[in-house]
Amino acid sequence: MKPSTPRPDALKAALKDRILVIDGAMGSMIQEYKLEEAAYRGERFADYHLDLRGNNDLLTLTRPDLIRDIHQAFLDVGADIIETNTFNSTAVAQDDYQLGEIAEELNLAGARLAREMADAETAKNPAKPRFVAGVIGPTPRTASISPDVNDPGARNITFDKLVEDYYAAVRGLVNGGVDLLLIETIFDSLNAKAAVYAVLQYFEDQSIELPIMISVTFPDTSGRTLSGQTPSAFWNSIAHAKPLIVGTNCGRRFSEIRPFVEELSEAAECYFSGHFNAGLPNEFGEYDETPADMHDELRDFAQRGFLNLVGGCCGTTPGHIEAIAKAVEGIAPRPLPELPVACRLSGLEPFNISADSLFVNVGERCNVTGSAIFKRLILEGNYDEALSVARQQVENGAQIIDVNMDEGMLDAKEAMVTFLNLIASEPDISRVPIMVDSSKWDVIEAGLKCIQGKPVVNSISLKEGEEEFRERASQCMKFGAAVVVMAFDETGQADTFARKAEICKRSYDILVNEIGFPPQDIIFDPNIFAVATGIEEHNNYAVDFIEATAYIKRELPHAMVSGGVSNVSFSFRGNNPVREAIHSVFLYHAIKAGMDMGIVNAGQLAIYDDLPAELRDAVEDVVLNRRDDGTERLLDIAEKYRGDGKGSTQKEDLSWREWPVAKRIEHSLVKGISNFIEEDAEAARQEAARPIDVIEGPLMDG
Repeated sequence: MKPSTPRPDALKAALKDRILVIDGAMGSMIQEYKLEEAAYRGERFADYHLDLRGNNDLLTLTRPDLIRDIHQAFLDVGADIIETNTFNSTAVAQDDYQLGEIAEELNLAGARLAREMADAETAKNPAKPRFVAGVIGPTPRTASISPDVNDPGARNITFDKLVEDYYAAVRGLVNGGVDLLLIETIFDSLNAKAAVYAVLQYFEDQSIELPIMISVTFPDTSGRTLSGQTPSAFWNSIAHAKPLIVGTNCGRRFSEIRPFVEELSEAAECYFSGHFNAGLPNEFGEYDETPADMHDELRDFAQRGFLNLVGGCCGTTPGHIEAIAKAVEGIAPRPLPELPVACRLSGLEPFNISADSLFVNVGERCNVTGSAIFKRLILEGNYDEALSVARQQVENGAQIIDVNMDEGMLDAKEAMVTFLNLIASEPDISRVPIMVDSSKWDVIEAGLKCIQGKPVVNSISLKEGEEEFRERASQCMKFGAAVVVMAFDETGQADTFARKAEICKRSYDILVNEIGFPPQDIIFDPNIFAVATGIEEHNNYAVDFIEATAYIKRELPHAMVSGGVSNVSFSFRGNNPVREAIHSVFLYHAIKAGMDMGIVNAGQLAIYDDLPAELRDAVEDVVLNRRDDGTERLLDIAEKYRGDGKGSTQKEDLSWREWPVAKRIEHSLVKGISNFIEEDAEAARQEAARPIDVIEGPLMDG
């Protein structure tokens, strides 16, 4: 049965009108019945070979009368939405009882039972329609965390298995007639992304669409999920689902997690929900938060404009829900926020790139095709040392880590999965987003299935034609990934400005206007080619890229521009100071034209203003193609700058130590000099009226 459209429409209308109420805890209500094991078995499973006590979802089949009573109790006290009794109705969860084969049946039955109760209540009072949320629980497995402390790369569930199980659950819930799908109690965003993928795939396969609700849990007072994400990073990871409602449930008592709930509410661009525990179980397994406690706390929260939907989770009874419903009665719902357009990426922490963001460094050294050291480590299977390369990139300022395993002697897919799973266990690396880089689509897909944050795919293009381009872009949307789009079509790579502009415009139109790809998640790479090669046709390559960048920023709204910066200096390989000078000059002009990010060695970027004037002018002649003899002139002086890159053998210049302390601090920050930091910081503090003035003054200037 396909769901009728009026109910979802009525739900959306109700959310605009008032704060809605969702029901309380199915599990703890069942516990109050103190059922014997035989009650779980019923007639159908009377002779089953395993103990079925605790399989609450099974009661939908064996004791539907009990589940009806619980639904009715919550409806009687004002719940607008009741949840299906399907929290553990996935095959992987039911396999704990060796009942995985009935998972879809449990979803179907659970949805039909809740549908029956909601419709009966709506019939009594059509002015207050009641809705059914199809519950999709988190499963007892986690895709981002190893079950073995001695093997951080191990996993006991795969993304594909989760998608398979979630897909069957979705099919049962939708066929049972739910009004919205609730992916709830999320402790690992990768599990949630698998659920979202399954939902979106089912919608695509069946040509239907239902509202989606997504709810995360904060298990402690660190403000992070069990798998380590902050609230804003979590939102960035799942926003591609375009949920009608996002929020939080379970976890700690509301007062302990309120700051994190507020952060999520402020990050989310959709309606916001909170269905909270009545505290944590005490030593007797009971919950201490009373209905009056929750009434007062949640009334204040609603009055401050944070809620669109509210209810209860573990330990909440009809008494709690009645108190909560009274608490929010008459309070205006949270208005939908209007946030600035941005590419919102995430690792364990959010990384948002907007029109006024500074240039983004994408660390290039975790690339077997670009780093001989990294390639050797991966070929040797020395992943611990390979992780140190990634860590160093982040420490040196990389805000995104590019990972590429395209090497003929490697199983690139296996190497990508192994490395990304290990990165997930390293918070100092995994806090930043990942760029999955490969020329092989199966390697990219395998990488995307390992990442709980919002990553970047590098890359897709029109090289194999429009059909494949659309298919791969659509897949990226289901994974929630931003994409690098190469200026490459069926006839080859774009080398001139005209070709770059033509291909980027065509790609943008297909992505944005045909398949609905978010334009802010498109990162064009208009191809950076080497200059100063001695071939005249190559002399304008840098200029063509810079002009293409300006075109993209002017004509293709919200799209970004990136590129592999090291390519531009390839003709000077072996002379790192000159290469760094070329990178610096190129970036200086490309960034002015609008270049947003670049794949660079974050630890080896020279500062444009600090380049020796002779070298900077010669490089600028080449990069901007200002002189026909530019290459020859740069070659004439290149050897002079090999080595320390200064064109001299002078001792370290410490004349800047005579400057005022504010300028010394600024200089140290720009140059990365730490030798004098304590001395200068203390001197600045002595001069300042308040210590904060040091932070807001010379430190911010630096």
